[in-house]
Amino acid sequence: MRAVIAEDSVLLRVGLVKVLEMAGFEVVAEVDDAEALLTAVEEHRPGIVVSDVRMPPGFTDEGVRAALVVRAQWPDTAVLLLSQYVEERYAADLLTGDTRGVGYLLKQRVADVEEFVDVLRRVAAGGTALDPQVVSQLLLRRHSDPLDRLTPREREVLELMAGGRSNAGIAERLVVSESAVAKHINNILAKLDLPKAEGDHRRVLAVLRFLGVGS
Repeated sequence: MRAVIAEDSVLLRVGLVKVLEMAGFEVVAEVDDAEALLTAVEEHRPGIVVSDVRMPPGFTDEGVRAALVVRAQWPDTAVLLLSQYVEERYAADLLTGDTRGVGYLLKQRVADVEEFVDVLRRVAAGGTALDPQVVSQLLLRRHSDPLDRLTPREREVLELMAGGRSNAGIAERLVVSESAVAKHINNILAKLDLPKAEGDHRRVLAVLRFLGVGS
């Protein structure tokens, strides 16, 4: 799969190129600002974009705004944003629309190459991945809503769901059976008042409610 990298730090950009190539991605462009990122995506139509949140010239939210343009104009291109710090609103902005092929990680996660590559492949395949610190901070902001009905274990399962884990991945992480995970998820959906409805993906709706995105 072809990839475009947008990162103004030369050292990190070189490292990302090596990690992606090692993971089997073809890096077709590496740029250092948002405008060049959009140009590269238009030219190469990559399968995934890995971009810094803050880039020249303003070092504010240029990467996020570019990512939103990519999602709108080239919806088949997955986007993985990297941030130096936890910035919840950027994660929320990215998740407001289609949540397929979206990721948001702290840059420190790149050091764990195996885990980072797992996230890359998950997002590139259409999954969603959020940094655990982002998920934890969003959870701490929650008060007096259906999420308070969840048990500690159900919250843990929902947090892993928000991180993009499958039932098998959750079972492996928590060292329980997949059937136990399925029961927890059914309980979560019930407690969050998410009845079965045609056209709705209840698992996605549960994650969005957990993150405070959408209605």
